[in-house]
Amino acid sequence: MSEINALLHAGLLVSDLARVKTFYESVLGLSLYPNRPDLPYPGVWYDLGGGQQLHLMQLPDPDAGSTRPEHGGRDRHIALAVRNMAALKSRLDAAGIPYTASKSGRAALFCRDPDANTLEFVETP
Repeated sequence: MSEINALLHAGLLVSDLARVKTFYESVLGLSLYPNRPDLPYPGVWYDLGGGQQLHLMQLPDPDAGSTRPEHGGRDRHIALAVRNMAALKSRLDAAGIPYTASKSGRAALFCRDPDANTLEFVETP
């Protein structure tokens, strides 16, 4: 049995911190984690609750220029729980952010952030 029992954070590479902050804060409504240490590169951390975080790091992307699959579910991604999928869809629609439904038939959707990082959203109670 594995001793691993939680995902503490996920880290994503971004190219323009101001642009992605607008997406993650204004569109998705995430809250900044205030205690990010002084690191040698720009970035922000978001508090996802339950001790979980999302770290955005403005660093060179080793995959820049690579072709991404059209559907985010067939690409590297992180899955985030949402309380109200309809509200999320409304926010994405209002911001002009395209998304696709899960191809598995699950109640989930996929979108990409401004740097083409894939996010999956699953509605949870």
